Amino acid sequence: MANTACFMIVSKNDIPIYEAEVGAAPRKEDAAHQHQFILHAALDIVQDLAWTTSAILHTRLMLLHDSRNDDGIKSFFQEVHELYIKTLLNPLYLPGSRITSSHFDTKVRALARKYL
Repeated sequence: MANTACFMIVSKNDIPIYEAEVGAAPRKEDAAHQHQFILHAALDIVQDLAWTTSAILHTRLMLLHDSRNDDGIKSFFQEVHELYIKTLLNPLYLPGSRITSSHFDTKVRALARKYL
């Protein structure tokens, strides 16, 4: 597993609807803020690319990591995307609102341990 990783889902309105610091490194408040800053800066680049294609739903799954495991990262995104779709299909979930489900959080963290 990577020493540190920060995962975020950002709605089409640029509002973070899910955030998780995952990894083996101890959490530090400064590091968490730095990760958020880097992800928000990367979000600008992703947003510019998103407008060049019509194949995107404009909800972005962002991962900041320090590993070189391309296959694991791909598998992580595929399974988290599937989990997010299942959340969207829940009639009690309002699309674009914060994901507060403990099941979702537990599952994302388990997938991070498995693949990153």
